[in-house]
Amino acid sequence: MTSREIGNIGEEYTAAFLRENGCEILARNYCIRGGELDIVAKKGNLIHIVEVKTRKRGALSGGEEAITPKKISRVVKAARAYIDANGFETSCVFDAAIVELEGSKVVKFEYIQRAFTA
Repeated sequence: MTSREIGNIGEEYTAAFLRENGCEILARNYCIRGGELDIVAKKGNLIHIVEVKTRKRGALSGGEEAITPKKISRVVKAARAYIDANGFETSCVFDAAIVELEGSKVVKFEYIQRAFTA
């Protein structure tokens, strides 16, 4: 599998998790120059910006380690652009989903609310 295919599995699983927990998915893979949002979801009056990190079982590094200060800066920049472009006047939080795969099957899933701040 390519890294994009691995990422897609994790994002699909996370989007399904969010829908099951009452969220509306507003956007996936929203890109601007210098940043990308994996999933933008809304529940009530709160926007959830979700960074999804998917790894194969036994990978040398975990998904949590990939959420670096540089990555956070890029996500925050993209979130500001998305919120401005869509005219939202609501709060947003930055969550993370850590997904582990064995083959193409999800074997571990962790959803971290408010994983980082702007």
